[in-house]
Amino acid sequence: MEQLITKAAVLLEALPYIQKFNGATFVVKYGGSFMDSPDPAIRQGVARDVVFLEAVEINPVVVHGGGKAISRAMKEAGLSPEFKHGHRVTDEKAVELVNEVLSNQINPEIVATINELGGAAKGFAGKDIFTCRRKAVPGEDGEMIDIGFVGEVVDVNIGPLRECIAKGITPVISPTATGEDGRLYNCNADVAAAMTAKALTAKRLVFMSDVPGLLQNPEDPESVISHLRVQDVTDLKRRGIIAAGMIPKVDSATAAIEAGVDKVSFVDGRVNHAVLLEIFTDKGVGTEIVL
Repeated sequence: MEQLITKAAVLLEALPYIQKFNGATFVVKYGGSFMDSPDPAIRQGVARDVVFLEAVEINPVVVHGGGKAISRAMKEAGLSPEFKHGHRVTDEKAVELVNEVLSNQINPEIVATINELGGAAKGFAGKDIFTCRRKAVPGEDGEMIDIGFVGEVVDVNIGPLRECIAKGITPVISPTATGEDGRLYNCNADVAAAMTAKALTAKRLVFMSDVPGLLQNPEDPESVISHLRVQDVTDLKRRGIIAAGMIPKVDSATAAIEAGVDKVSFVDGRVNHAVLLEIFTDKGVGTEIVL
């Protein structure tokens, strides 16, 4: 009986959030090493959360990454992964391999998992959704250096996404893009997710990775900053708390919030049902960034 009462209490805690977010669009950035976990429960956890969101008439949109799978595929093809300022150096041969892994391997797997669990999902190659400009990064001498076919998303084709949402189908999008020159580009999935949230005027944006959230001390997983205001971001960067790979995530989060997204969350995808815990409980998990 106690277990049943506990379950009822959980449902009652979730109820006001379900009512509040009915009909809203949530963008979930799906990435991190948990995507490669040999444990099917972890791999399917996010998909189950997506199916739950669909069931309570919230509209999820998934943008996924796949960096570890890309690095493996490059090594198998005799290519050496190289990174500059957190961006993968991507020549013409590598970008085709990136697209193959992201759009033709990982994307269909995520779509199939959602569908197998009773949801409804449709995959999109990012090159059909995102438009980008070629990205350069600063070199050691301050000069901007070319890192190949790496793009920064500047526009989102929301027509196909809105068609899916209207039919109760979850769009699942890979982070590739078509450049202003018509060529194929590899893009940062965090930036792509944030641009998607802005374009769709999403209510929430959730970044899933393999860390507990934004950490006060990178060496201490218990030092999660649970609540962060946009106005405090600059100081945390100055102090080195927001650094390296967290910078594009937080910058993307800030831009999304300033464009009207209510809240951005960083959660650990290895935690079972992290998305649901963040959205439907009073305490939440991970880090939330608000205006």
